[in-house]
Amino acid sequence: MRYRIEISEKAREQLRALPKEMRRNIGQRMETMRDDLRGDVLKLRDKGNRYRLRIGTFRVLFVLAGDMIQVYAIKDRKEAYE
Repeated sequence: MRYRIEISEKAREQLRALPKEMRRNIGQRMETMRDDLRGDVLKLRDKGNRYRLRIGTFRVLFVLAGDMIQVYAIKDRKEAYE
């Protein structure tokens, strides 16, 4: 299944604040997610349909709704689960 990816404005701002190399890495991993949700993706406990993708010390937090991946935050691990 090929997923569509929607990135919230808040997540876009968080992405723009990251170093260029990390932005590129996150972009590549998100493109891979379009076709394959395997890898370091975990469903968040007690959070409904919310998941996280681990990329180094960063977490891409998203909701899976049918064929849509809705990214709502991109944060450092220290801040991601607060």
